[in-house]
Amino acid sequence: MGYRVAVVGATGNVGHEMLQILAERNFPADDVVALASSRSVGRQTSFGENQVLKVQDLAKFDFKGIDIVLSSPGAKVSAEHSPRAAKAGAIVIDNTSYWRMDPDVPLVVPEVNAAAIKGYKGRGIIANPNCSTIQMVVALKPIHDAAKIKRVVVSTYQSTSGAGKEAMDELLNQTKSFFVNQDLEPKKFTKNIAFNVIPHIDVFMDDGSTKEEWKMVVETKKILDPKIKVHATCVRVPTFIGHGEAVNLELEEPLDEHEARALLSAAPGILVIDRREAGGYVTPKEVTGQDPVFVSRVRTDPTVENGLSMWIVSDNLRKGAALNAVQIAEELIKGYI
Repeated sequence: MGYRVAVVGATGNVGHEMLQILAERNFPADDVVALASSRSVGRQTSFGENQVLKVQDLAKFDFKGIDIVLSSPGAKVSAEHSPRAAKAGAIVIDNTSYWRMDPDVPLVVPEVNAAAIKGYKGRGIIANPNCSTIQMVVALKPIHDAAKIKRVVVSTYQSTSGAGKEAMDELLNQTKSFFVNQDLEPKKFTKNIAFNVIPHIDVFMDDGSTKEEWKMVVETKKILDPKIKVHATCVRVPTFIGHGEAVNLELEEPLDEHEARALLSAAPGILVIDRREAGGYVTPKEVTGQDPVFVSRVRTDPTVENGLSMWIVSDNLRKGAALNAVQIAEELIKGYI
């Protein structure tokens, strides 16, 4: 028997990827519904290679009879409609920031803490973590299991797609304008993103960190281990898709780079490409459309006891968002419904 699935935010970057990945992975769905705001009602969106769905109005949609909702509409919309869908009997897998730190909502990365899915019964909602957190904890999990991570220092290199289609358009238009000697004022970002990097993602908090940096701290603790200390600097860079992360670890137990590389290579969802030669590493451009979390530049950090560094790259629209949500749905139907 197949499931009835609704995709909320179906016209956005992540919603589009959710529909594509559901089709690619042959998720057992008898019916798939595309939902978005009233502005998008009547538009068509593709589902796989051969099907087209007509977008329906989220505000008017009755979720009764829907089994699973994959939701990525923005936090304010999620706050209203995810509980409404859950009350109607659906299990909501929510990609927004709104529910992640709710103690009654599990925050799940299947390769890391799939068993947490069983906690969905409290609210009927499972939260999908932030894109930058997902790829990092996938790579940290095998290291933490083997040698216990004490401290993480991470600097991110996050693509414009993480801020939506308008942000990607701004990068494209500013890049074009540069070559015709025009200056386009930033609208989506605080400064020009073309040929630049911006150390500011989301709002600033009282301690000087941004909310994106705070998310990486608290989400890593909730998913992996509350004892891990995390310090993050999150930076927007002029790429379209794919987040990079330079990660430095301090471990409780000795673990050399060869052991770390072997552990990472054997772990689910990870591909290690790490040759010490020109081009022997992965960059965001190469991972676009790819499912794994890629790890390169694994090396010992001799400046601290049991130190280790690595470079982590992933497609933020796939594993960082849509793919992770679909994988949660796949785990859910295996034994949690």
